Amino acid sequence: MTDVTDAPEPPTTDAVRRHDPEVRGFASDNYAGVHPEVLAALALANGGHQVAYGGDAYTEHLQEVFRRHFGPAAQTFPVFNGTGANNTALMALTERWGAVICPATAHINTDEAGAPERMAGLKLTPVPTPDGKLTPELIDREAFGFDDEHRAQPQVVSITQTTELGTCYTPEEVKAICDHAHELGMAVHMDGSRLANAAASLNVPPARFTTDAGVDVLSFGGTKNGLLLGDCVVVLSPDRVRGIPNLRKMSMQLASKMRFVSVQFEALLAGDLWLRSAAHANAMARRLERAVRAVDGVRITQKVQSNAVFATLPKEVSERLQKRYRFYFWDEAVGEVRWMCSFDTTEQDIDAFAAAIAEEMHEYA
Repeated sequence: MTDVTDAPEPPTTDAVRRHDPEVRGFASDNYAGVHPEVLAALALANGGHQVAYGGDAYTEHLQEVFRRHFGPAAQTFPVFNGTGANNTALMALTERWGAVICPATAHINTDEAGAPERMAGLKLTPVPTPDGKLTPELIDREAFGFDDEHRAQPQVVSITQTTELGTCYTPEEVKAICDHAHELGMAVHMDGSRLANAAASLNVPPARFTTDAGVDVLSFGGTKNGLLLGDCVVVLSPDRVRGIPNLRKMSMQLASKMRFVSVQFEALLAGDLWLRSAAHANAMARRLERAVRAVDGVRITQKVQSNAVFATLPKEVSERLQKRYRFYFWDEAVGEVRWMCSFDTTEQDIDAFAAAIAEEMHEYA
């Protein structure tokens, strides 16, 4: 295992810092920087020559790192980003006439600019859900017409852990979905852009709600948990996929200097960095939830099971707050907002933000 504890001194540079590193926001965990332990790993992987396109020592070792978490059959393919991971995984699971059943709020449906349909050439069949989670009963709303040549054929169920609404599937819920999908002849894909937050929230190893529950292919995210860039397609059921190396290249997701993607995941997963960072972000979200529940006029709209807090408050208040802290509206029509916490969010950040919310609500009243 590569030692990532001792980083060399950073070289001199002509670059100029153009932001205030003390500024924090709650818009997205993508706003956070790179975890220092990941930066140290990148420095250790630098220097000298390594085989390009995944033939390097770091990518080779990464296979063993992922197998420790997801079982001996796991095959790992690093890619650049989450959209690339999802598209590559879904293409490997579907035929040209295939359809993917997913929640209406799924990232593949709402935030990937139509990439699954335009680039992967498949059909999404979204299902409305109250909390971002599918169930066997909800899947059955679109799992029909398997012999109908006029209809895209349902071939994959895609779920997200944690969901876009910050909720978590239990291992039992994932297993029920996988058992039902497999009985129908369908495969299961999991978008795990915040999978570490789910494992920290559920307090179980990630294999419990992936490999052991029957998930076939996983998109494993890193940038929301302290990486510079990169995601991985993790194949858990090799007999259900085909052509991932070719599809990764066709999708422009094959990194030439792949060692710099792979070593980040080694730093994240070889020890407990993934869990430490996710557990901290989750704890900060719970601290924020407790603080704002005491503020009249603020209503929490979803269970806080990860690093996200969803709430409604007067639109005017949110717009004033956005001048002080960055965050996004989730549903502007009803005044619902989303506040995200990160690995580097501090208790002081939470307390200051909660105080600002209380102050603005007092002014509004």
